[in-house]
Amino acid sequence: MNPRLLALVGVAVCAVALPLAVASAGQVGEEGRTAAPASSVRPSASADAKAPSPSPLRLGLGLATAARCGPELTSPEGIEAQTCVLTQGEQTWARTYYRNTTGEALDSVLSVMGPGGRTVQMRCAVGAEDEPGTCETPRERTRGEPDGYTAVAEFAAGAGEGPLLLRSGSNSGAPTGS
Repeated sequence: MNPRLLALVGVAVCAVALPLAVASAGQVGEEGRTAAPASSVRPSASADAKAPSPSPLRLGLGLATAARCGPELTSPEGIEAQTCVLTQGEQTWARTYYRNTTGEALDSVLSVMGPGGRTVQMRCAVGAEDEPGTCETPRERTRGEPDGYTAVAEFAAGAGEGPLLLRSGSNSGAPTGS
């Protein structure tokens, strides 16, 4: 085969293979995650003793995150929120998704309550702009069963000194109808 033709074929193969390799590598910050299914991830005999064992919670590209969320709520004043308890591997935390259409900056407190009376709170400033946002607590090691955790987000005017505008919880029951 002509050497020039071979060089062109090699360039074409690299042009196709490189984007596929980059796409399969995952996003920046996913070090330590694997694209292999959980059934094919096996610790090697020479693996470092301190390396974590494969998690049964792997789905495709990394650890699966379980979310238990309450309903999406909207206050008459214009706050929209949904609050969730998230569990990934051995860590649990709370996150609230919100949108502030009041036109005023608000204060929010997100609390995650766990087994044994453990509570973690996070204060979040909610800007006046009409953009979706999130607030989350730090991740903590899961103690007990994940369903033993609940989360509540409260939104208030006036740096927390004003009236309560919305309370959103992770365990709020779904509306029942007849």
